[in-house]
Amino acid sequence: MSEQPLISVIMPCFNAESLLARSIASVFNQTFSDLELIVVNDGSSDDSADILNTITDPRLTVVHQKNSGVCHARNKALSVSNGQFIAFLDADDTWEPDCLMELHRALTASDATLAYCGWQNIGLPGGQGEPYIPEDYETPQKLSLLFESCRWPIHACLTYKTAIVEAGMFDENIQTSEDYLLWLKIAMVHTLVCVPRVLAYYHFHGAQQATSNKAKVAINHFITQKLFLQQYPLVKAIIGATKTRSTMYGQLLKRGYDCYWQRELKYARAIFRFLLLRLYAPASDLKYMLPALLPYSAHRKLITRFESNDGE
Repeated sequence: MSEQPLISVIMPCFNAESLLARSIASVFNQTFSDLELIVVNDGSSDDSADILNTITDPRLTVVHQKNSGVCHARNKALSVSNGQFIAFLDADDTWEPDCLMELHRALTASDATLAYCGWQNIGLPGGQGEPYIPEDYETPQKLSLLFESCRWPIHACLTYKTAIVEAGMFDENIQTSEDYLLWLKIAMVHTLVCVPRVLAYYHFHGAQQATSNKAKVAINHFITQKLFLQQYPLVKAIIGATKTRSTMYGQLLKRGYDCYWQRELKYARAIFRFLLLRLYAPASDLKYMLPALLPYSAHRKLITRFESNDGE
C-alpha cells in the first residue's frame, strides 16, 4: 500500500463474523487498487476480530474499540484515514468490482464533490429487491428533494474527505439517519454527480439491523430534519415554510399510517404519540391517532371492534 492511498474505505464492524470476509473481499477485489481499508471493530463479541487477524493484505488497517456505535466507529476511522477520497462500506454489504473506479471517474471528470450511484437491496421478501438507479439531483430543486429523504445509502457514494470534515463528520448524538444529515450538509454547499449504474448492494439478513425498528427510524429521520434546519435556518426560506412543515410532519404521519395499516401497532403508536405531543394532529386523522394514547391492550381491542363492525 502506498503511504498516501487515493481512497480510504471505512468499514465499521460489530458482530459480523458470517459476512465480514465477503465484504472485505469486495473492497480488495476493486479494479481501483490505490486504496486503504480501515475496519473498526466496534467491540464485537463474536469471531470478527479473529477473522480480521487472518487477513494479510497490507492495505488493511484494523482499529479495535469498545462498543461505541457506528458513528463513533466511522469518525474514528476518518481520524486515521489517509485518502483524499472517502467511501463507506458496512460489514454486510458489497460493491461491483468497478464501483470505486466509476465513482472516482465521475468525480474527477466534473467539478462535483460527491458522486452517488444505483444500488440493490438483496434478501428482501415480496419483490422489494429490484435494482434502483436514482435520478440526477443536481437541479434547482436539489435541496427540496434531498430534504424529503435520504436519496442514496451510505455505501453508494464517494466524496472528498475535506467535505466530510467541513460538515462536522458524523453526529454521534443520533442513532440512525446519521448519513442523511451528513449528505444534507455536503449538498448544501457542494455539487453532486450521479453515476447511473447499480454498483452497490445492501444485504439483508436474519440478524438485528439498525433499520428494523420502523418507529425509531421514522422519528430519527424527523429529528435529523429538525437538526439540519437548526444548523441551516435559511433552508426553510429556500424551500418554503409550508413545504418544509408538510414534508416533515406529513411524511412522519404517512410512515405512522404505513405501520398502522400493516398492523405493526407498536410502531404506529410510537409515531402517532410523537406527533400528538408536538400538537400535530389534523382533524381527519384524530380517530386514528388519539387511540395511541390508550394502553396497548385497549387500543388493540378498539381496532378489533372497528374491524368487526366493518365486516358486518
